[in-house]
Amino acid sequence: MPYVPIQAVSRQILLESAQRRWQVIRAARPDLEPALALQRELLTRLVDLAETVASGRLPRLSLPPKYVAAKLARGVPALAGEPIPLPVPVLTPVLFELCDALAHGGAGEAASHIRESIEGGQLDAVSLLTASLHRDQGALRTGAVHRGLSPDLMWLVAELAVSPFAHALQRMLFGSVAAGELRDALDAWNHGYCPACGSWPAVGEVAGGHRTLRCSFCSCAWELTTYACIYCDESGDAFVTAAPDESRKDRRIEVCATCGGYLKTLDVPELSPFPLLSITDIETTDLDVAAMEHGYARPGLKEFTKKK
Repeated sequence: MPYVPIQAVSRQILLESAQRRWQVIRAARPDLEPALALQRELLTRLVDLAETVASGRLPRLSLPPKYVAAKLARGVPALAGEPIPLPVPVLTPVLFELCDALAHGGAGEAASHIRESIEGGQLDAVSLLTASLHRDQGALRTGAVHRGLSPDLMWLVAELAVSPFAHALQRMLFGSVAAGELRDALDAWNHGYCPACGSWPAVGEVAGGHRTLRCSFCSCAWELTTYACIYCDESGDAFVTAAPDESRKDRRIEVCATCGGYLKTLDVPELSPFPLLSITDIETTDLDVAAMEHGYARPGLKEFTKKK
């Protein structure tokens, strides 16, 4: 079953689990303490926001299962291009909190300028959040450049703020699918990008022998029916999986000489619930470094807006 449902857990369990994982990382990598301190600030806000979103009324999506199944059959993610109303009054205060946390965590004036631009009306919060939900990285970066703001930081702030809502939408669409055309379409999904939002996975988590891709945005979990490069489908000699540290073969990198892309994969006892996947990502930054030192990189997001 390519789509893998992950059971939701309570706020307390999430934070307790996060704390245990941070302690393990801190003991092994003291140099990551500043990054972990910032992540604690950000992740706590995301946990609270996810709880608020889950307890509120999500928008009624006019996405019949047959319609979503037809999109998936064409390789188009379910949420791509859909006019979904955002809970802006709920998300906007979190935008400000995230900017403040990033400013204090090392981003300084660059993060403060984003907040000031939103407060002053030079940057529209609705447009920012909508561009992030639609994965329109080009539009967001253009808007940032025109306003003299950091494109990467603005993308990060918007992505963090919208991710709990995107996660809730993903669960609403796929979480209770038991049978029918939509289930068949999900079972047939064999693309490296997320079937819900179209983002690339942050990591591949291997639990119980199953290589599960984990969306970097909505935290969707899905398996591929083939073992190949998630970006270009290369499965020959140009696609290699290796452990940079021979003593830690549970932590690997999939690299592809055909497209130059890479994916981090690691063995885990269980799949990470939202939003703890970010901890998995930060504890494997050495794998990112190893891949980039050899010339590999993650590609930009795919575009689906022109597909009908």
